[in-house]
Amino acid sequence: MPNPAPADTITLSADTIQRLRGASTATIATLLYKRGYHNAYVQGVAPLSPDTPTMVGTAYTLRYIPARPDTDPIEAFREPDHPQRVAIEDCPEGAVLVMDCRGDASAASAGSILLTRLQVRGGAGVVTDGGIRDAAGAAALTMPVFAAKPSAPTNLTKHHAVDIGLPIACGDVAVYPGDIVLGDSDGVMIIPRHLADEIALESVEMELFERFVLQEVLAGVSIGGLYPPTDPETSKRFADWRARNGD
Repeated sequence: MPNPAPADTITLSADTIQRLRGASTATIATLLYKRGYHNAYVQGVAPLSPDTPTMVGTAYTLRYIPARPDTDPIEAFREPDHPQRVAIEDCPEGAVLVMDCRGDASAASAGSILLTRLQVRGGAGVVTDGGIRDAAGAAALTMPVFAAKPSAPTNLTKHHAVDIGLPIACGDVAVYPGDIVLGDSDGVMIIPRHLADEIALESVEMELFERFVLQEVLAGVSIGGLYPPTDPETSKRFADWRARNGD
C-alpha cells in the first residue's frame, strides 16, 4: 500500500485546528475508531504538568536510532547539522515536535533549554516516547510537553538522531509529517491529516451532545436510551437543550 498523500497536498479547513481545541482525546479516539483506526493513541506518554492545556498542531517528526560510541560522543552537539538541534530550530510555528525514541525512556530525547527555545519559536508542543531531562523546567513551560517520563541522561547515551520530516513511530503509532496531534490529560491522539477536517466537524457535535448527556445524568436520567441515544425522546430533549443553550 502507498504512503498517505504528502501533507502539502492536503489543505486543512481554516477552522479545523480551532475546532479540535474543543475536543478531547476520548472523543477523537471514538471518532477514529468508527473509521477503523484502532491504533492512534500514543502509548506510554503523559503530560509532564497536570495543568497542561489541550495541545493541537501538525506533526513535525524526528527519529532516533540506538546510539553507539563512534557516532555519539559528547562532541556531537558541536556539529551545526546535528538533527536534534536542527529540528528545534526548524520546527514550524504551530507544529508539534514528535520524537521517535523506540519507546526507550532510559535517556532524554531533549531537555528544558531546547524546549524553551522551541516554545519561544512558537512550537505548539512536544511528544516523545523517550525521556525528558530537566523535567521540572520543561513542565513549567506554557507549551505542552508529553513524554514517557523524566530521565536525566543525555540523549547521546542511548539515542542517535537521524531523520527529520519522515514517517516515524511514536508510542507504537504511525506518525506522518503533517498529521494532526491532539493531546490532553488523557494522553495523545494522532489524526491522519486527510481525516482532520471531518473529524474536527464531527467532534464539535459529539462534544456538545456529551455536555447534554452529562447534565441529564446529573439530573438523575438513566443511561438506557440516553447514551447512546436510542430513545427518540433523547433526541427531542437534546434539540430543546441545544436551543436553550444557544448552540
